[in-house]
Amino acid sequence: MSSDSNENNVKKGIGFGFAFNGILLAFRAEKNFRIHILIAFVVITLGLLVGLSIVEWLLVSLCIGFVLVTEMINSAIEALIDHLFPDYHEVAGRVKDLSAGAVLVAAICTAVIGVIIFLPKIYHIIV
Repeated sequence: MSSDSNENNVKKGIGFGFAFNGILLAFRAEKNFRIHILIAFVVITLGLLVGLSIVEWLLVSLCIGFVLVTEMINSAIEALIDHLFPDYHEVAGRVKDLSAGAVLVAAICTAVIGVIIFLPKIYHIIV
């Protein structure tokens, strides 16, 4: 194995470490991220209880990822804006509102898909 290959593997490992650190940072510092993680665990547990199909698991997994990714991007944007504009700035406020709005859109889409998937299954169990 060449030294270039070893160097690339080390760089990839370091990059993965930074990425994993970002996830840990989001979990430790962002209340909304922790709330989304908790909701994801509830949804996964409910999915196991009601017996989701493979396609339903794929949709649920994509939805969970969609919300977590948008929450992390929102947190990164907010942190950067707060650093660049410590005092109120109208454009900074708009950027933060748009970023938060993206998370809300992701959460609403996810909730709608969740209702479509889970409501018939829960109804079938109850009735």
